[in-house]
Amino acid sequence: MRTTTAAPSKADAVPGVTADSGRCSCGVALQSQLGQACNEEAFRHFLAIERKRSRRSGRPFLLLLVGLKKRRGMTGRIDSVVAAQLFACLWLSLRESDVVGWFREGRMAGALLLQAGETPGTDITDLVCGKIRRSLQESLPADVVRRLDVRAFRLPSRRKDLN
Repeated sequence: MRTTTAAPSKADAVPGVTADSGRCSCGVALQSQLGQACNEEAFRHFLAIERKRSRRSGRPFLLLLVGLKKRRGMTGRIDSVVAAQLFACLWLSLRESDVVGWFREGRMAGALLLQAGETPGTDITDLVCGKIRRSLQESLPADVVRRLDVRAFRLPSRRKDLN
């Protein structure tokens, strides 16, 4: 189970990765159990790998996106304090095998739920969104909660017209 206390990082268990750097030999930053998230480049890299795996195997996955709605006089940027709380909450709400990081750096957090879309005939996107939204509501300040935008997408889509 993920915790925000000191714990060995995933980098410790991955060949070619040092715990100090949290980077693999290909230069992609890895996430750790300390609540650190993948940067946008790394997250998009994992998303591309998962899309390819999903196309080959025919097994879907879920892409969860969490952002803040813009309001008059406010940007949609997620400041570092809110980001730390948001990612800690995601770490505690998701499985260790899921990938968490920035879908759009500083604007939208993402998570790849790698085996969540596999149940035949079941669409769990609403269940996942509800669970994450409730968890975030308990962890984030009220002014942030009012602006939360949580969405989940089953990929690849069931529509045949997508590549």
